[in-house]
Amino acid sequence: MTTLWDTTGSAVVKALAAERRQAGSVSSGLALTLVVVVDEAHVAEAEAAATRAAAQHPCRLLIVVRRRPDAQEPRLDAEVLIGGRLGPGEAVVMRMYGRLALHAESVVLPLLAPDAPVVTWWYGEPPHRIAHDPLGVFADRRITDCSLATDPMAALVQRADDYAPGDTELGWTRTTLWRALCASAMDSVRGEVTRVKVSGAAGHVTRALLAGWLARRLGLDVDVEDAEGTGLVAVEIEADDVTVTVTRGKSSGAVLSRTGQPDRTLPLPRRELGDLLAEELRRLDPDEPYSEALEAATGTSGLADRSHTRTHVWHDPTEAEAPDPALTVS
Repeated sequence: MTTLWDTTGSAVVKALAAERRQAGSVSSGLALTLVVVVDEAHVAEAEAAATRAAAQHPCRLLIVVRRRPDAQEPRLDAEVLIGGRLGPGEAVVMRMYGRLALHAESVVLPLLAPDAPVVTWWYGEPPHRIAHDPLGVFADRRITDCSLATDPMAALVQRADDYAPGDTELGWTRTTLWRALCASAMDSVRGEVTRVKVSGAAGHVTRALLAGWLARRLGLDVDVEDAEGTGLVAVEIEADDVTVTVTRGKSSGAVLSRTGQPDRTLPLPRRELGDLLAEELRRLDPDEPYSEALEAATGTSGLADRSHTRTHVWHDPTEAEAPDPALTVS
């Protein structure tokens, strides 16, 4: 590991090249560049999740920690690692102070892996507008997590308002196992679906997106019901004279109930953040099922038809009345 204090972007580039030569790393083996935007308080959690995801997807990991834009002098501190605590791949952790924190792309762009897609993940409250953050503008895929917002459902509506193909949301990723269970439960059901009910914690993003997905897939309105719990609790589907219910159990399983048949227990583990991130790194094209579910959950339309290209919009959090969380620093 090389640690650089009060350094420059060019010095970080040289340090990474030197570490790569010493370790024999070959950049052509990298599948992508993962840019992580996180505040100081949550760096350890973000590093752990990114390391877990990078173990499945060889990538160059660039962690950006923005600090104190009102500092008198800009400053950059960096750690350059190949191997070590952030896994076997290439990683750079950058803490940026002063006005440099608002121009993080000037340091990050020269560090991107050549000829590889770029994914930006904000671990914290999602940005109001991704166009405010150049780290999102140049990315091929952009990952947010509305569950970390002060008002998750308002943040989800904002994600629909700001959507461009290539955006995705970890609240959607959390529906994957539920969608698989619902699809398998309906494989042997004959007849037209007449009613669907999704139960879960009030204002839960994953509940809203699962209900949106079911509404689009089945072509009907989905009832959403509040229930005790921290997330999704149950999905109930009625088709003619058959009712199928998937209910989360007390442990890492779910109970599948169907009219006229004995209950079955199926696996439904609560996945780690790193596993959710790894799933999103498997695809680098626009996630059309997500955009359809987001449309249904928020009452918007035409998301898939929007432009893939964003243009950076300058936003200074030191002057704005409502600073964008994408540029809020610790």
